[in-house]
Amino acid sequence: MRTAFPPCLNRWKTLYRAAILETNKAILPQRVSEAEEAVKTRGREIFYGKGTAEEEEALDDALYALHAFRTAWQHSEAV
Repeated sequence: MRTAFPPCLNRWKTLYRAAILETNKAILPQRVSEAEEAVKTRGREIFYGKGTAEEEEALDDALYALHAFRTAWQHSEAV
């Protein structure tokens, strides 16, 4: 079952989706950085008791995916 979060808490999700769906390589680094920052900010909010375990796990997954995504496109640019 999916947990619904209030719209203000979905900012990190919006930025995450924008980053992973970005096709313009010139904009990609900025999108990924914005998403990473939003995920980290939300993680800090949860640390202080304003979130759920499910969202914390989703944040961990998102940060891992963003890191892998960044590594992949940086590697593809180097080739």
